[in-house]
Order: sequence, then structure tokens, then C-alpha cells
Amino acid sequence: MMMFWDGSGWAWWQGGLMWLGMIVFWGLLIWAAYAVITNLTRRPGTPGSGDDARRILDQRLARGEISPEEYQRLRELMDSESPHATSGAGSGP
Repeated sequence: MMMFWDGSGWAWWQGGLMWLGMIVFWGLLIWAAYAVITNLTRRPGTPGSGDDARRILDQRLARGEISPEEYQRLRELMDSESPHATSGAGSGP
């Protein structure tokens, strides 16, 4: 005679929760690995990082939305505000 066994087992929802938890766990683990790998292999200065403003300005000049004088003024403004702008090709300390 089994004293503590009343014939009840796991309910179907308990098994379902276990499967759902396992799927969520593996999904999060795979997502985290993907995020770490893409973050480590991402290179700074990829297309679209810093040249967007200059490219848009070039397109506006090509479409005739701005004059060459306005284009030159905006280019100089962008070059003077960029943190890594150089003051000239031959300048040095």
C-alpha cells in the first residue's frame, strides 16, 4: 500500500510552464550571445556613422536646394564643429 500516493501527477499546465520556461531561457541565452558577438565585432566608423550630414548636404546641393555659397558655409560650419577635424594638411605642432 502506498501511503502518500493518491494517484495525482503533474497537471498539464505544469508541464506546459516547464516547456515555456525552457524555451524562454534558451531564447534569452541565444539572444545574449548574439548581442555580445555583434557588439564585439562592430567596427567604429561604419558607413552612416559620421558622414551622414556631409552626404545629405552634398545631395541638397546636387538637387539645387541650396546655393554653392550656402553649401560652402555649411561645410565650414560642420568642419569647425567636428571634434576630430583637422586644421589643415600641412599643419603640425
